[in-house]
Amino acid sequence: MKTVLHKANTRGHANHGWLDSHHSFSFANYYNPERMNFGVLRVLNDDIVQGGKGFGTHPHRDMEIISIPLEGDLEHKDSMGNNAVIKQGDVQAMSAGKGIYHSEFNKNQETDVKFLQIWIVPNQQNVTPRYDQISIKDLATKNSFYQVLSPNPDDQGVWIHQNAWMYLGDFDSNSNTTYTINDKKNGVYAFVLDGEVEIEGQSLEKRDGFGLWDIERFNLTSKTNSKVLLIEVPMDLKI
Repeated sequence: MKTVLHKANTRGHANHGWLDSHHSFSFANYYNPERMNFGVLRVLNDDIVQGGKGFGTHPHRDMEIISIPLEGDLEHKDSMGNNAVIKQGDVQAMSAGKGIYHSEFNKNQETDVKFLQIWIVPNQQNVTPRYDQISIKDLATKNSFYQVLSPNPDDQGVWIHQNAWMYLGDFDSNSNTTYTINDKKNGVYAFVLDGEVEIEGQSLEKRDGFGLWDIERFNLTSKTNSKVLLIEVPMDLKI
């Protein structure tokens, strides 16, 4: 088993006033050669956007972009004609492929919106751009991980062009669960959304990240009421 630990207070940080963002990996003006990626997981940004503010129209290509709102409402518009609002309990996936333009704004004027922005390098380039959005409230289970993303359009959750999976878990204090890797070539990046957990002897607190690879399964114990995101991705990054 190999591991890497990213404590919450070691992340990159940028506060633009309207946007307060923490970066688990190098992004924009934050550059750390030892924190470029975890396999094909390229970006994990923890964003807070002020009321009425947001990201103006900008381009992407050849990237799988996943947004997970934690609080508030995020309004999305793109060059494919989609105009949608994502909120807590939703997951949005977008394949930039040949190229898209999109914008993201806080739908509300008085309250912040908090969301995770995740970029995964695809296993195919120049694909037809696509957009997907689902509610995961009916998928949620207590004290076990439930799938919200996979490589397979027919599976539970959204899908992307990569051999990757995502799971969320909402755990009561002192609960235990085991996660089994879907593909032995993959690693898993665990990101603690709330609470305190222990994974294979490593204590983790809110917003800590912990990557594991060369492992078939691992155990998680929640020390408090906790919420955890798992991102399983291929470790061989080819761009």
